[in-house]
Amino acid sequence: QVQLVESGGGSVQAGGSLRLSCTASGYSKCMGWFRQAPGKEREWVAVIYTGDTGGDSTYYRDSVKGRFTISRDNAEHAVFLQMNSLKPEDTAMYYCVAGGNMGWEKCRRSFVVDSLLDAWGQGTLVTVSS
Repeated sequence: QVQLVESGGGSVQAGGSLRLSCTASGYSKCMGWFRQAPGKEREWVAVIYTGDTGGDSTYYRDSVKGRFTISRDNAEHAVFLQMNSLKPEDTAMYYCVAGGNMGWEKCRRSFVVDSLLDAWGQGTLVTVSS
């Protein structure tokens, strides 16, 4: 099982930016981020998938679309989440997640339904103040 370590969380004012990083011990075609605010259910944030041709596909939940960007460096087994125009409702513990090496559609589905994901990081806390 791949081991994941997140970093980059912190406190920021509304409208600010943060860049989260995730370093993995192994490779997973399907990677992404979840978040969980105190007292609320865990929710997926973004997914990235490297296809057999080497190109990446991405998918974002509507509430972060246009503000967050997921990217990766496969040579370094790293995944990033650039978060811009942060809002107080973005406050949460953010988790890097390895989905596995399934196809793209199953990758997305696994994140959307929060099911059959391979490995989770310890989390990095993001606090956005108003």
